[in-house]
Amino acid sequence: QVQLVESGGGFVQPGGSLRLSCVASGRISSFDVMGWYRQAPGKQRELVATLMHGANTHYADSVKGRFTISRDMAKNTPSLQMNNLKPEDTGVYYCNVRGRRSDFWGSGTLVTVSS
Repeated sequence: QVQLVESGGGFVQPGGSLRLSCVASGRISSFDVMGWYRQAPGKQRELVATLMHGANTHYADSVKGRFTISRDMAKNTPSLQMNNLKPEDTGVYYCNVRGRRSDFWGSGTLVTVSS
């Protein structure tokens, strides 16, 4: 079973930037959709951004224009560039890669946005 590991989280002031990365413990040969999700304290996990196999992207309204999802072409894992971060972006961020018969998740990386 492939394991995903996120990195790049941390503490940042409002207006700052972070870049999240996701690496896999094994080979991901194909995918249908990859993405990033987040869970704020006391809230349910929510979708942040997805990237389809055909390169179409989708963003939550709250992050449009600030976040950009991209793909590591060789490893089939997603990255997330986060700019102009806001306190409401605080949470644990999870990467996900799904295929026809697979659904891989990481254990999350914490992003804290605070002054």
